[in-house]
Order: sequence, then C-alpha cells, then structure tokens
Amino acid sequence: MSSKRCLLTMIRHTDVTMCSKFKIGQVKRHISSGALQLQGIQSCLTNSDIHTGCQRRHFSLQRSHNPSNIIKTGPPLLHRNCVRTLYSLVQPQKVSSVSHVPEHIKRPMYVQTGSVPAASKPIPLKTQAQVEGMKAACSLASSILAKAGEAIRVGVTTDEIDQLVHRLAIENSAYPSPLLYKGFPKSVCTSVNNVACHGIPDSRPLMDGDIINVDVTVYLNGYHGDCSKTYLVGNVDKGGQLLVDVARRCRDAGVAVCKPGIRFCEIGNAISSAAHSAGFSVIPEFCGHGIGENFHEKPDILHFEHHDNAVMAPRMTFTVEPIICSGQPDFRILEDGWTAVTLDSCRSAQFEHTVLITEDGAQILTL
Repeated sequence: MSSKRCLLTMIRHTDVTMCSKFKIGQVKRHISSGALQLQGIQSCLTNSDIHTGCQRRHFSLQRSHNPSNIIKTGPPLLHRNCVRTLYSLVQPQKVSSVSHVPEHIKRPMYVQTGSVPAASKPIPLKTQAQVEGMKAACSLASSILAKAGEAIRVGVTTDEIDQLVHRLAIENSAYPSPLLYKGFPKSVCTSVNNVACHGIPDSRPLMDGDIINVDVTVYLNGYHGDCSKTYLVGNVDKGGQLLVDVARRCRDAGVAVCKPGIRFCEIGNAISSAAHSAGFSVIPEFCGHGIGENFHEKPDILHFEHHDNAVMAPRMTFTVEPIICSGQPDFRILEDGWTAVTLDSCRSAQFEHTVLITEDGAQILTL
C-alpha cells in the first residue's frame, strides 16, 4: 500500500516517534529565508530536496488520527511547470459502502481489534518459512495489480477498480489489507493526477489524459504483500508520460542499491539523485516500511537525501515506494482524512516494490 507518513528526521531509530502510514495532519511547510519549517520546527531535509538551505535539527512529534488535526488551506497556487489544460483536478466523489468479506477469510489483527500494534524496535529478520509466506502474498498482490491495470480505461470509475481488486483478493482466499486499516473504507488506494497518495476509490470515472496510481496490498495466510504502479489513461501528454517514467526509474534506482551491508540512506540518496536530475521533486513525508506478518514494521525507508548508519542485512523485507512530483512537494490532507493532494495542483506518480535482502543482494518479491 501507499507510503507510510513519516516525520522527517536524520535519526532513524532514536528520539523520534514515527507516524503510521495513514495518520492525519498536514505537514505545513513555510519556505522562507532559505529555511523550510514544519509547523515552526526546522526540518532536517537537505538542500537538494527543498532547493533551499535549511538547518538540520532532530525533533520528535506525534500526531493523532483525528480529523480535527487537518489543516485546511486556501486555493492552491499552480506551479509554473504544470499545464492544467492537459489534465483534470481530482475532487472527492461519492464513496460506496464497505465491501463484504466472507467469514472464512483470515483477517489481520487490526481488523479484529480495531487497533494497530506498535512496530518492534529491532528490524525483524524473517525465517525461511516467513520468507516463503511473503513470497506467496507478494506474488498474489502483483498478479492482482496487473489485472487491475488491464481494467484501466477511460470511463471506468475508481470504485470499479476497487471492486475488482476486492473480488480478486477474496477469490484467492486473501484479505485486502487496506480495508478497515485505521478505518480506511476501501480495499485499494487509487490516486489520480494531483492526488499524491491514499486516494479513496469513488464514483469518479477516469478521464482521457489521467494518470492513476493503483496501490494493492493483500494479506494471505498471515503475511502482507504490497506493490503499486502508476498507469496512463488514454492519451496522456508528454509531461505526464515523462513524470510516470521518472517515477518508475526512481523506484528502480532505490531498489538497485539494496544489498547486505549497504546503509538504508543510500536508497533515499539514489532516489533523490534520479528525481532531481530529471527536474522533479520527491515528497519526503511519505516513506517505505518493513512488512511481513505486520502491515507496517521496521525499518522506515526514507526516500529523500539524508545520512544515517543503519545497514541492511539478509532476511530483511521492506518496501521502496517514492512519490515523485512535477511541481513542489507540498501537500495537504482533504477532509475525508486520507486523500493527500499536492498544494500546487501538479501531478505526482508512484511505483512500489517489496524487497527481500538476500545473502548476496536483493530479491524483488512483487515482480
């Protein structure tokens, strides 16, 4: 599923309370005097990520899943590189009722208890049995994503995509992981055009020239598998095609550095380099995450340029899923409490793989 909502910090494991993937509350940026501030606290982003100088400072914040925390903003300003006539801005439409899950389908613990367990501090190392379970879940997620992609065309609603993903998961005795995760009402995330991530499927039909990210996660036999891809709808302009291509290359650049002994920060450094060299930006607040028996666990995979000393080791599993923007990386959360949209209305694109660190390299589990 789509990227975890993180607090920006140069410390990965200490002095920071990380936000969960769906916690609400916009990170409000003010770019002024060469510094980027997060609600009055200077962040640790590097110059290349915000194209301005900034103070590096460690900080700890905790935001609650409460709609009252949503920061409402006025009409977004259009970035000079965005051509609005080539694509439509997405506004939330009618959301259908929650899909039924048969009783025989095994549910994740958060569906049964209504709460998400805290991630363990040590990065879990999977046993061979756990690796095999993850491989099966990831293979199914990838297969469902491919079938959802085949259904994408002008006139299809995102709700219809959700229904397809839900049906395919159930037919394969899997639970669609996003459904009821902290109250999320659907079985898949569908993020169109200016929606950065966590888009809720609804009655809006896809239009000619749209780009759409479909983010599929399934829970099969006790393990989660997570992947996403951005698709072109009909005749997409060259700028949109380039954005999607660069987003794919950024994900692949991050995956390519993965192997034992390599620092996790090299993933973000490679992604930032690939994005900025092509003239695009990375939304830093949304990050990848460890995955396995839990939907989200350690490590947190930051997609922007930074430095830390934590290293990869065999039998670790995690996602790489950067969100790449054609404009500025600023965003806000809509009143539905989930949908993240770019402030300047520019488009974003995202690709995601689940990766297993092996003894001598890395294996992509969601091919």
